[in-house]
Amino acid sequence: MRELILPGDDYRMNWVEGRTQWGSVACKVPLAVERSVQRDGEVLRERYVFTNKTDRDVFVRAGDIGIYTPFNDDYTSAGVCMTNRCHAHIWCGEEVSYVLALRMGGRGPHLGMVLNEGALRGYGVEREPEKMSNDRGDFILYPSPFSLAPGERYTLAWTLFAHDGKEDFFRKAAVCCEKFLDVRAEKYVLFCGEQGRVTVAPAFAFADDAVHVSVNGEEAETSVLDGVISFQTAASAPGELCCDIRVGAVHTRLRLLVLPGLLELAAGRCAFLAKRQQYHREGSRLDGAYLIYDNEDEACFYAPEYDYNGGRERVGMGLLMAAYLQRRRDGEMERSLLQYAAYVKRELVDEQTGEAYNDYMCDNSYKRLYNAPWFALFYLELYQLYGTRAYLDVAHRIVMRYYEEGGEAFYPIMLPALDLDACLRAEHMDEKAGEFEERFICHADFLVRTGTDYPASEVNYEQSIVAPAADLLLQAYELTEEQSYLDAAKKQLAVLELFSGVQPDYHLNEVAIRHWDGYWFGKRRMYGDTFPHYWSSLSGIVYRRFGRICGDEAYMEKAEKSLRASLSLIGADGTASCAYVYPMFVNGRAGGFYDPYANDQDWGLYLALKELSE
Repeated sequence: MRELILPGDDYRMNWVEGRTQWGSVACKVPLAVERSVQRDGEVLRERYVFTNKTDRDVFVRAGDIGIYTPFNDDYTSAGVCMTNRCHAHIWCGEEVSYVLALRMGGRGPHLGMVLNEGALRGYGVEREPEKMSNDRGDFILYPSPFSLAPGERYTLAWTLFAHDGKEDFFRKAAVCCEKFLDVRAEKYVLFCGEQGRVTVAPAFAFADDAVHVSVNGEEAETSVLDGVISFQTAASAPGELCCDIRVGAVHTRLRLLVLPGLLELAAGRCAFLAKRQQYHREGSRLDGAYLIYDNEDEACFYAPEYDYNGGRERVGMGLLMAAYLQRRRDGEMERSLLQYAAYVKRELVDEQTGEAYNDYMCDNSYKRLYNAPWFALFYLELYQLYGTRAYLDVAHRIVMRYYEEGGEAFYPIMLPALDLDACLRAEHMDEKAGEFEERFICHADFLVRTGTDYPASEVNYEQSIVAPAADLLLQAYELTEEQSYLDAAKKQLAVLELFSGVQPDYHLNEVAIRHWDGYWFGKRRMYGDTFPHYWSSLSGIVYRRFGRICGDEAYMEKAEKSLRASLSLIGADGTASCAYVYPMFVNGRAGGFYDPYANDQDWGLYLALKELSE
């Protein structure tokens, strides 16, 4: 299949695109394969039958058979993405598996796929390296392990259908698949001592005694009300909670994660930063820097490559330390922070001009506008920790320098507009506040005019372009109370939500699609879906701000799920990873691992600490 266009689609989007044709089968075992396609009204049914024609039993492992389903998920220009590209949210949950594909601009019809026969264990991607971060790759679905005696058959079948969005997808999936289970958890990342409720809504009638749920191998107590099964999960100790769910002959799974309490998690991580991830060498200009930590070598690492260097995103470690110390003072951590602040002043920021450098030794040979708001935020956190007005002055200078260098037409991540303005006003620095507000409102007006025709950044189109647009417009509304900014922010929010997954796994639920960070920031240098990546929390920041403004509890709940999801990159022992590479395979290399580099992930913990510990 080379083309799939949905009826009633004004844009005539082709939902299929890839180097390998849809329906191609890669089979490493001696089985015959037959594929058939049947149109049934507006749905398309596909069936793959694997037959053992040998005289011996054939055992199939996960990954031995792969079926190509190249959904059209890549980033060209924003204009093309809005109408003719999709976000493919994939769930391989054994007998309950599906793909929720959403047009990137949000206008229906969208495409859904639900498994009818067989079971899926996972998925992989084949990437084109020359496209770098802009193409998610060709998707490959892997059946769960099975064995066939001579002459036996195994069938994998699914239905493709049109839908109008996330909730409509689940309604139609239950119609298209008579064995469908809609599994949802109240919380996917829990803190020790919490409880969470899980619901399972079968699309079919069942007897109460046909329900069997186990959590990490132990039977869970379930209840049934109005055809919906529910059970409680208790978070007693850090680690995964693997829930095995069986309703009659249908089997699926759910994955939750338990972490220490938020402050305890931050305390362990900050202690690790102070003891093991800060570089100390007298006479070195890197002295005091927070650097990459290689969990395999158990050593700090620096390289002049942009995403491995001594500046840029790694300021997130300093931000975390400053935010934590505002909540709990600790002498050793405070000494560490002050050593880092001295390093920043010496090597990364000109406090007189406000210039933020790309690497230590005041190296700005590569000009990068992302850096300035981050270091302004760092100085703002130092001001909030110590109350020293000089830090606030520097934060203001950095932001004004950012605008002088063209920042009004840029999509910055984490520009602290409201906090900076409030602090300037609190210190009676009204002239500086007014100066900043004028530039910031010009920035917001640019975002209103641009709408969803986003300019390309380091990636052609991505969640961390849309989220800053929504966040800055919401901040502009809070600053001015002008309805036009809120209306513009709502349009951004509608597009932003499409990036976030709904699958019943703490790696995926309310986690925004990103698929390149493991390559740029990790040790393994692997492209492929990074679920989670800490910038997924930017969506949570937007949801939370919008929820507060509008009094919308549903967005507050979504925000908490998003912010908690990024915490899975932080270990209960203080270790961390920059990315979880989620697919089973990426270009034939095994995935499903946390990268060994602790690099820039502390932004996720910082944002959670700021938003969820107050």
